[in-house]
Amino acid sequence: GSLLSVSKLQLPVHVKAFIPLCENMPSGSATKPGDVVTAMNGKTIQVDNTDAEGRLILADALCYSEQFNPSLILDMATLTGAIDVALGAGAAGVFTNSENMWNKLQKASVRSGDRVWRMPLFNHYTKKITECQLADLNNIGGSRSGGACTAAAFLKEFVNNKNWLHLDIAGVMSNSGDVAYLGKGMSGRPTRTVIEFINLMSKETKN
Repeated sequence: GSLLSVSKLQLPVHVKAFIPLCENMPSGSATKPGDVVTAMNGKTIQVDNTDAEGRLILADALCYSEQFNPSLILDMATLTGAIDVALGAGAAGVFTNSENMWNKLQKASVRSGDRVWRMPLFNHYTKKITECQLADLNNIGGSRSGGACTAAAFLKEFVNNKNWLHLDIAGVMSNSGDVAYLGKGMSGRPTRTVIEFINLMSKETKN
């Protein structure tokens, strides 16, 4: 929806979209707890939770996107149930290494009415996923605490770009009546905010 809108609005931006996909099926060669895999950037990952597989392919997508020298990287994923526990359907969780990008996304959110909420990327969470016996990183923290934050800290290990935004949209992915203008079911949120954010960025680039 966001890309289609950018095209129809003819916004003067160059957008590349990457959708990492894989089949997650049980078999004799399926990933087992404790297996170690190597990411595209060479970092090794101890897979202690095989259900936290989405972040593994997202990590490689982030690495791949860096090859194009983008001015910013924005990823969206229904990454963790923890963000739903923290924020519910009230807002999408946002993790970023850029105050400027956060300010623009927040402004876009106010204009669109589809809320976002900034979450912390403290070194505290990085330590949780780097305390690992067999590899550089663990794909989960040592406990359930701060699950959305440790997941974002994991992704941060695969980003060099100074303007990175990670949107954990697990809490807003469906609508059960919380948003009056949306039908029940899959919501598409926060498409409106993303479109407005790209619009703001395009105006800045144009100027």
